[in-house]
Amino acid sequence: MKISKLLVLIPMFFLLACSAAYEQVKEIDVKNPKTFHQHLLHHYKENASFEAEKMHDWNSAKLYSEKALRALDGENIYPEEVTYWKLPLEKTKDIRSGYNNLLSIYDVALIEDPKNLAKAISSLDCWAEQEEEKWQTWDINKCKNNFHTAMHDIYKFLIEVSEKEEVQEEIKKEELKKENESDVVVVTQNEKKEVMQIIYFDFDNSELSQVSKNTLIDFLDKNKKKLSRYIIFGHTDTKGTRKYNFNLSIKRAEAVKEILLNQGIAAKEVSVLGKGEDDLAVDTPDDKKHPANRRAEVKILN
Repeated sequence: MKISKLLVLIPMFFLLACSAAYEQVKEIDVKNPKTFHQHLLHHYKENASFEAEKMHDWNSAKLYSEKALRALDGENIYPEEVTYWKLPLEKTKDIRSGYNNLLSIYDVALIEDPKNLAKAISSLDCWAEQEEEKWQTWDINKCKNNFHTAMHDIYKFLIEVSEKEEVQEEIKKEELKKENESDVVVVTQNEKKEVMQIIYFDFDNSELSQVSKNTLIDFLDKNKKKLSRYIIFGHTDTKGTRKYNFNLSIKRAEAVKEILLNQGIAAKEVSVLGKGEDDLAVDTPDDKKHPANRRAEVKILN
């Protein structure tokens, strides 16, 4: 009799613990988040509310609620390690790649783009959790696309920061030169302005994510009537040999070209060029992974 009562009480205690964390989070007002921790709190509260109110999944609601409370206390939250989730092998690869990409830019994104970093962290947890459950296809895609969108926005922001730093460095050099000479030099970024669209890839991969495909298609819908010819530059980071990276950069450019052809752009109007690990968007040492450098750039061909 005592054992049977205990078996009944254990789930009740668990539900109470889950409910207590969620009830605490539910009462927190997170309107207009501004800081990294406020954005984390906002996203994890949304996740917890969905799991508790819509799905009645108290285990997931507890996880999200507790991470929201830790963010409220000022802790720098990370996504759960991939081994935390019970995932099929074919899904583990994609999520592990996303996890590694996020960790590689975590510290700099925490300073430069905390809003999108918070979105990426919570969305990766959401993506993995939905993949573990394996039946809510629409929620899997929503979380996955939110993750990729946030990561791509971070990459673009990091490239902008890197470009600004390069310009500032050039300005400093020219100012020093100006002190010694009477010439006035204007530093411009004409070449940078030629970039029309940037598409990002996972490490050692030339496949486009759905977010990248949608971004590219949206770009074409807006511009293909006014642009007649395109050139696609494929790029890699510096991890691996130069020969391997050059071939990979060609594959990335070709993957983008295929989307253009599928959208009705004539093959004669599209050129591809592999740059390998030359022309890095974010300067790194040799043999260094960096997700913002794994990209293809679509430019107008004058």
